[in-house]
Amino acid sequence: MSAEPIMEPVMPQVDPIDLLNAFEKAASPMPIRAEYIEGTGYLPPQPEHQHNAGAVKLIVQFHLAGHDTAGVNDGFRVPHPDGRTMALVVPDFYVCRRNPTELDESYRRTHRGWYPIDMLALVGEVTSTNHETDTGPKSRTYAAAGIPVYVLVDRHTKTAHCYTDPILPGDDPTEAYYDTDTKVGLGDPLPLPGPYPTLDTAPFLTD
Repeated sequence: MSAEPIMEPVMPQVDPIDLLNAFEKAASPMPIRAEYIEGTGYLPPQPEHQHNAGAVKLIVQFHLAGHDTAGVNDGFRVPHPDGRTMALVVPDFYVCRRNPTELDESYRRTHRGWYPIDMLALVGEVTSTNHETDTGPKSRTYAAAGIPVYVLVDRHTKTAHCYTDPILPGDDPTEAYYDTDTKVGLGDPLPLPGPYPTLDTAPFLTD
């Protein structure tokens, strides 16, 4: 990713899905999928080669360890308790609890391209110029959604993290956090909780 992300506050009466559809058409000629996090629409910069190549190598490691539901590019919707859309996220990689069921596909049609967030067992991000989004708003959103494992490759600090034990202390999703952070230097093996493999982070090292 070679540019700063475009961000736009969202009026609460506007359905975020409608806003992102318009946002994508107006803000970028490239096929980049926007996200909605903590009341703000994000149009991420176009990812560069090392970001994509490293993310693919992580996904391959999950598949080699038998996690056939590891994937990329799908979007997921986080609902408020009252049913309104709280967040719309497109992780760099993830492992699903299941392949999409008929109910999941029905949900996706109803919400115009967004799967339910409860499909996710593990989620991952690889930082670029927008590293503050992955370390702040996205981390809090994933914790608020109760995703058990958040893997973060932070190329800005040259560290890799496995966050576990999500906690939402009250009703405010912006107060959510992961209680446990397993941290290694970029290039070192990153241990994940079972049944996941230890990840090789060396593909993200630069000369």
